Amino acid sequence: MKKLIKRPAHNIFHFFIITIIVWLSFTCTAYAWLVYSKPEFRGRIIDAETKEPIEGVVVVVVYYDHTIVGGPGGGGTSVIKAKETLTDKKGDFHFPAYTTLMGPNSREDNARFIIFKPGYMSGGHASAPGPYSAEKFFSTDVIGKEGVLLDDTFPNTKPWKGILGVVELTRAKTCEERSKGQPDRPTNYSSKKIPLLFKAVNQDRKECGWEGEVK
Repeated sequence: MKKLIKRPAHNIFHFFIITIIVWLSFTCTAYAWLVYSKPEFRGRIIDAETKEPIEGVVVVVVYYDHTIVGGPGGGGTSVIKAKETLTDKKGDFHFPAYTTLMGPNSREDNARFIIFKPGYMSGGHASAPGPYSAEKFFSTDVIGKEGVLLDDTFPNTKPWKGILGVVELTRAKTCEERSKGQPDRPTNYSSKKIPLLFKAVNQDRKECGWEGEVK
């Protein structure tokens, strides 16, 4: 009798677990907006004048989501995560694919890029077609070759043709140009979270004799 009683309970428990797994799988598929997923990004940074690769450039990718229902002004964007790296001797950088979960009141927004090295004007996707195509610009797995990008956000926009994945940085000739070329930093991100960017910014400030450090 004991075996007959335990078996149904055991089966019910397994059925319950399997049901949850199936439901979660269905939820992730049917409600993909709950999953924030970005591909890997690759690019190359070169000097605008010499066309030579620049080593040691700080590249930051900032992942954003967008609140669907907000306050009186509507929804808005917020930072989910920011990651940073340095370019190698070839001027290349790489960010692995990134996936996380979002709240039910959020939807996926664009990833944006900050590119900076002391002595240069700050860059981002300036050489790319625009902010809505920056992800495609750095996620084609094709660096340094001519290609075509389409903008899904604005279907009527003409296709963009150009060199993919390569950003040219312009040297700042004066400290005044450096001050204009200082990069914007992600909201609520301090030097503890993205130390490479803050170190580069403070080095730039020190070389120009500006007082104080950004933290």
